[in-house]
Amino acid sequence: MDHELDVEAVDRIDAPTGVDAAEYVLYGGKGGVGKTTCAAATALASARDDTATLVVSTDPAHSLSDTLETDIPATPTRIREEIPLYAAEIDPEAAVGEGPLGMDDDALGGLGQMLGGAGQMGGEAGAGEDVLGDEGGLLGGSMPGADEAAAMRLLLDYVDDDRFDRVVIDTAPTGHTLRLLELPETMDSMVGKILQMRERFSGMLGNLTGMFGDDEEVDAEQGIEDLRELSDRIEHLRSILRDPTQTDFRIVMVPEELSVVESERLLGRLGEYGVPVSTVVVNRVMQDPSEVLGEAVDIPGPNHAECSFCARRWDVQQRALARSQELFQGHDVRRIPLFAEEVRGERLLNVVGACLD
Repeated sequence: MDHELDVEAVDRIDAPTGVDAAEYVLYGGKGGVGKTTCAAATALASARDDTATLVVSTDPAHSLSDTLETDIPATPTRIREEIPLYAAEIDPEAAVGEGPLGMDDDALGGLGQMLGGAGQMGGEAGAGEDVLGDEGGLLGGSMPGADEAAAMRLLLDYVDDDRFDRVVIDTAPTGHTLRLLELPETMDSMVGKILQMRERFSGMLGNLTGMFGDDEEVDAEQGIEDLRELSDRIEHLRSILRDPTQTDFRIVMVPEELSVVESERLLGRLGEYGVPVSTVVVNRVMQDPSEVLGEAVDIPGPNHAECSFCARRWDVQQRALARSQELFQGHDVRRIPLFAEEVRGERLLNVVGACLD
């Protein structure tokens, strides 16, 4: 059996032109299931009907650059001349290094040390623990980590950005995505605790010098106002994420029992937050690509008749697929076949886009 892809046959597959999707498309799920591939394929299809589309990722491994086979910077940049496709690949650590959620280091009026204990995103409790009597600062624990903060920052930056008609997000893995959605409550907790502390100390925080190690005057009022403004922006973002006319959160999984369970958990949690999920994508299915696409294509697929390993894996996957169809009734379940080669470049991304179309 010839396992080399027939390039001409693959190229004959019609590349999707445009996508039937909301303004914001988010791909989420467990790490390593193919979210970046799906995001890249969707963005390419979206931009082909002259829809200005931005695809963004916070994966520090720069997998979006690899998938699209082009260097993608940290700020939105047009990466195709023939279609309005823009991309940005955010390094989480670099983004957070510029300040919490993209704010300047002093944007909270010197209150950053208190908010996260040691004043670092995800850091351990430090000086703030003794001063405030709260383990880990005002939040009673560490601030969210770099991935969530960077993802929230880019979403805040690009929501309502009139340069783009659609934004496609390759989200952080499942746990980080859910923590990101909890940030509005976290911000409300920050503001509430600061106000309580101001009351307790009768305005002492209005003009303190050197309390946080910089010998600079602390403007608590401005810090509180900054937090309130940031909280309002995050709440606006969450209202968008909850609006099915604006947001389409798509869960990506692979046909294995553990992935099905993880995806079911994610669907339930997203439901608790009111985030709409319309599509469940099952990736790397060991099924003939022609069957998945619904048209005859000359792309190598698994030989279940002659390959005992393929047959056994297909049996395992079929059970997982049946379970996923049962669990995700009412959702559009799409399949993407397992290809003989890594999905990189527009040739195979077009095939993925056709599976998602």
